[in-house]
Amino acid sequence: METNHNDYFIVKAMDNGVQVIGLTRGQDTRFHHTEKLDKGEVMIAQFTDHTSAVKIRGKAKIMTKYGVIDTEE
Repeated sequence: METNHNDYFIVKAMDNGVQVIGLTRGQDTRFHHTEKLDKGEVMIAQFTDHTSAVKIRGKAKIMTKYGVIDTEE
C-alpha cells in the first residue's frame, strides 16, 4: 500500500516552548523526532513512510486542508 505524502500541515506556535513530536509508523508506535518552537515560529510538515502521527504540546495553531485547530492549555 502506497502512502500519500501530498498533504502538508502547518504548526504555528502561539507561545514559547511548543513541542512537535513525530511518532513512528508500524507495530510499535514510538517517539522518533521532537522540535521545539517559540512564539511566532512556524513548522511545515507532512506524514511519511516513517511518521504516522504527530503530537503537539503547548499553545499552537494547527492548519490542515481539513481546517484549523487551536490547542487549549
